[in-house]
Amino acid sequence: MRDDDKVSPFPAAAPAAPRASAPLPPGKLEMVITYLQLLHAPVSRPPVRRAEPIAIIRARRPTVSFYRYLYDAVGRAWMWYERRQLDDAALAAIVQHALVEVYVMYVDGVPAGYVELDRRQGNDIELAYFGLMPEFIGRGLGRYLLDWAIGRAFEHGPDRLWVHTCNFDHPGALASYQRAGFQAYRQERNIIDDPRG
Repeated sequence: MRDDDKVSPFPAAAPAAPRASAPLPPGKLEMVITYLQLLHAPVSRPPVRRAEPIAIIRARRPTVSFYRYLYDAVGRAWMWYERRQLDDAALAAIVQHALVEVYVMYVDGVPAGYVELDRRQGNDIELAYFGLMPEFIGRGLGRYLLDWAIGRAFEHGPDRLWVHTCNFDHPGALASYQRAGFQAYRQERNIIDDPRG
């Protein structure tokens, strides 16, 4: 990201909803990406009490097969596709990098979601991936994991933490990031090949 991207052209509220576009050719989709950032650690809140046992554990140098399991289980419903297009060596070079942190949330010993923090961009940290397995959505665990991830990221003292979401993500993703303190600073529209074939 460029330094001038840190200046927000958006108000604190969500960007306007995407405008209706002309029909697209078969096999094409319009992707509307919203970029958000936190420039300082939010005021710490007491952790939300959970009835179920929760553990968040770093997967150090995760195997490609384990990472692909997490990515597919969390992202299948939201059309995550970019990491599926990478071969094993290219994917391993990312997720096993010393400055990429993958954390898995377990609920009662079962993988429930994961967070990926990418620290390879100078003093900016990207919340590269974040999400829950479908069976754990709607239980308040997303807020818990997001708050945890923000706290973990700011332990590194970054200039900013940033994330992007798009119109294919969970319908509540943008609002969840904004409730956590992220502010939108840029939006872009792209026409992509439909990754579903």
